[in-house]
Order: sequence, then structure tokens, then C-alpha cells
Amino acid sequence: MAKSKESPASDSEVKIKVKTRISWKSSFKKYWQLYLLLLVPIVYFIIFKYGPMEYIITAFKKYKMNTSLWDMDWAMDKKKNTDIFFYFKQAFQDNQFLRALKNTVVLNLLDLIVGFPAPIIFALILNELVFTKFKKVVQTIAYMPHFLSWVIIYSLALRIFATDDGLLNLLINKFGGTSIPFLGEDKWWVATYVFLGVWQNFGWGSIVYLAAIAGINTELYEAASVDGAGRFSKMWHITLPGIKPTIVVLLIMNLGNILGGGFDRPFAMQNSLVLDSAEVISTYVYKKGVLAAQYSLTTAVGLFQSLVGVFFLLMANFISRKLGERGIW
Repeated sequence: MAKSKESPASDSEVKIKVKTRISWKSSFKKYWQLYLLLLVPIVYFIIFKYGPMEYIITAFKKYKMNTSLWDMDWAMDKKKNTDIFFYFKQAFQDNQFLRALKNTVVLNLLDLIVGFPAPIIFALILNELVFTKFKKVVQTIAYMPHFLSWVIIYSLALRIFATDDGLLNLLINKFGGTSIPFLGEDKWWVATYVFLGVWQNFGWGSIVYLAAIAGINTELYEAASVDGAGRFSKMWHITLPGIKPTIVVLLIMNLGNILGGGFDRPFAMQNSLVLDSAEVISTYVYKKGVLAAQYSLTTAVGLFQSLVGVFFLLMANFISRKLGERGIW
């Protein structure tokens, strides 16, 4: 009896790859409302972010107010030789800039070490609260400082931390202690600066982590409860691993801002007594650029600051991917 012919390949061996390609026209026709919404931030970035980037070349030229950007002379050293990196060299020969650079790194690292874990811890604590109404009240109180400007926050700080008539020092004196110069001595000013930064941001920063916690599968907690796991054990083995990708992404973004930082916080809090610790790159650029009109110098400083920030961002993302975590891209 003749054997039946077998098919050249069984069903399990045959893999059919179906590629569906949607043209951009059909995609736009279907989701045109979303594309229109996306148009707003694109236009914003083109006008206010990418458009002014041509003025980066000011860092390599001798700025003149009455001359167009491309007609300006290239930067020259004291011997009148063309040296496009002249203003970069001038910055690194300026002790004031070196001090601002050091202070920026130190203050941002302290913010990262002290301030980065604060919203994570706060989110974990809020997640464990049982009473919903009490939880909402705590959240609202913690969020409120985020909406205060640093001028208002520093005004409050003066009333609380002032050496002579501050509320805290009045209490210390009442109990026989000595007044502490929270705002008038370098080490105390740095501690106050970091504390106020954490106080303003930890509540608002916890929103992202609370959203990440809400996305964790509740069946994991139920299974852990059946196995006899306590609250701390579930927090350590389920909640923290569940929000780990979010923590990594935000950590990478914070590392990219290691030479950045806002202007309003250090500018509002600095005074002549603590200028050695309070001068940062943003206030240095303001004083040299806006007040002293050294635009080429401050553009060079800003470009250096941005390049270092991009380097830290790329390195942190690269290390994160190498360690098996999900980076920004």
C-alpha cells in the first residue's frame, strides 16, 4: 500500500508573519484630533527651544549689540589671535565661576541624596494608610508647598530661622540654648537650603510614585497575604520592585540635572554672609550676563552646563540599560 505523501512542513513548523502597514494618511485621518493636540507642544518647542539655539554661536564670538549674529568677529585672545574657546578658558580661570561650579555640584548632590528618597518614602507611607479621609488631608498638606514661590518660602524661613527673632531660635533661647545662624553661616545655610527644598517638593514628587503603586497588580498582595507576609514584607518585596522602573527613570533625569537647578531658589536664599556656599552657576550667569553684560562668557558657561548635563544623562541611561533596567529610551 502506497504511503501517503507528507506535507513539506507541519503546521507547527510554518511561521506566517503578517505585517500590517498603515499609511500616515490613513493614520492622520483616523486620529487627526490627537495630531492637532500634538501640534501645540511641537510649535512651542520649535519657537522657544530650537529657534533660539542659533545664538549658541555667541559663545565662540565677540558679542556686539549693534552687529548681527553672523557678522560678529570670532573670539580672540589678548594677543588678538583667533581663539574660539577663549571664553571657555576665561570662565575656568575665574575663581568666582569655579566656586559657583563647586557649589552647584555639591548642592545638587545633596538634593539628590536627601531629596530623591523623600517622595518615595512618603508615597510608601501614604499607600499603607487605611483611613481614606486622613490620607487625602495629608496629601493636600504635603502638596501645598509646591505652589509657593521661593520668595514666599524664604520670607517664611526668615520668620522661622532668623538668628535674632526667628521662631526656632526664640524657642532655643527660651530653653537655655544658644542661637543658631541657620541663614548666616555656611554649613547651617546649606542644611537649611536642602531642608526647604525637600519640604517644598517631596509631596508633589510623590504623585508619580503613587500612580506607579496604583498600577501594581493587587493579586500579588492577596497572594502574599495568604502566604503570611506582613505589611513591611509586602512593601519590600512587591511595592518597591513594582515601582523600580519609575525610580530608575526619575533618577536618570535627576542625574542629568546635576549641573542645572533653578535660579529662584538659590537667588532668593543667598546673602552676603554665605555667598561662598550660595553662589551657583545660575546666579553667576545672571550677575555676569544680565548685570555685567558679558553675554559671550555666560553663553559659554551655559553651553558647558548643558553639555555636562547631557553627558550625565547619557551615562546614567547607559549604565541603567547595562544593569538590565529600563532607561529613558
